[in-house]
Amino acid sequence: MSISMYQASVPVAIRVLENLAAILRKGAAHAEAKGFDPDVLYRARLAPDMFPLSRQVQIATDVVKGCAARLAGEDPPVFEDTESSFDELLTRIGKIVAYLASFSPEQIDGSEERTVVISIRGETVTLAGLPYLLHFVLPNLYFHAATTYNILRHNGVELGKKDFLGQR
Repeated sequence: MSISMYQASVPVAIRVLENLAAILRKGAAHAEAKGFDPDVLYRARLAPDMFPLSRQVQIATDVVKGCAARLAGEDPPVFEDTESSFDELLTRIGKIVAYLASFSPEQIDGSEERTVVISIRGETVTLAGLPYLLHFVLPNLYFHAATTYNILRHNGVELGKKDFLGQR
């Protein structure tokens, strides 16, 4: 049995983003229950030279919307990184999940060899579709989702592995 490019990208990304949304909701609820400004968590980071939680979510969503579009041979939509609260991050995730759900398997399957051109820190990189998905998109998605989880966990939000992996 083989797995399709669609199966390896869109449903995986949707699941990670839905779990990420649940983690963010727990973070916001934690701040409310403890009586502190959720902005503390929103701006938190694990190290001084790392992006804050808000940027981690923005990058995770950007990488997957770009993936679906590029594998389908389309230009990715641009979403400004202007979110300033947990609610706005959750809205962003919802928009990206809806965008991903708009793709059909027929649009993405067969894109293993499709040329994908991306810019990484100002450098233009050209990859075939399969290496782009496996070696760039999925590692970035999991890195930024895990970092978001870790920022919240480090700040006392009661999270466990099931929160990251989801209940399904």
